[in-house]
Amino acid sequence: MAAPRPTSEPAPWVPWAVLGVVVATVVQLALGASSDLPQFAGKGFGARLAAYPVLMLLVPLVAVVRRARRNHRHQPSGPLPWWATLLVALPFLVDVTGNTLDLYDAVGWWDDANHLVNWALLSVGAGLLLRDGGVRPHWALALCTAGVGALLAVAWELGEWAAFIRFGEVDGGLAAAYGDTLGDLALGCLGAAAAGAVVARRALVAERSAARRLAEVARGS
Repeated sequence: MAAPRPTSEPAPWVPWAVLGVVVATVVQLALGASSDLPQFAGKGFGARLAAYPVLMLLVPLVAVVRRARRNHRHQPSGPLPWWATLLVALPFLVDVTGNTLDLYDAVGWWDDANHLVNWALLSVGAGLLLRDGGVRPHWALALCTAGVGALLAVAWELGEWAAFIRFGEVDGGLAAAYGDTLGDLALGCLGAAAAGAVVARRALVAERSAARRLAEVARGS
């Protein structure tokens, strides 16, 4: 494992995008938790209202604590991981918006697309954190990103099992829930594997580009 590398400053709009995503998610969660609209019935929006904002902001909260500790030790600290935060937060907005627009019931492929795309986004965010933490070589970065994404997919399915099967009701019985869980896990792991390949490839391209620039500077001097 290589030494951690400082991240570059994100574009100025990225922190504002994170704020917009969080606010849009919380507003919809509050609506779902307080209304009697049918698309929110039995979806656990009260629990989501408590959990989702914390999960969305977990990355910058941990980063702030680590940054404070490094500053206390007079160690250098880079910028907050806003890109990773945005990518981790976006799936929660997509999930909640899908419920608000009743897409899970109205569009047959919506749930499957969510598990594929949302886990790809979430895993890319995790991969950026692993990359900035110094995980190398690139094949290890790809595998670790995919592994973290797969573990998160399992954790999510366990949460759904607890919320809707163990302590709730599920349409179609346990057989339907079993098939749906296996499909969701497969799609989530596929999205995580794709994210691992993308993160590793982009890290490799960025490092080769930086090496070429250094070589050009060396030749010019």
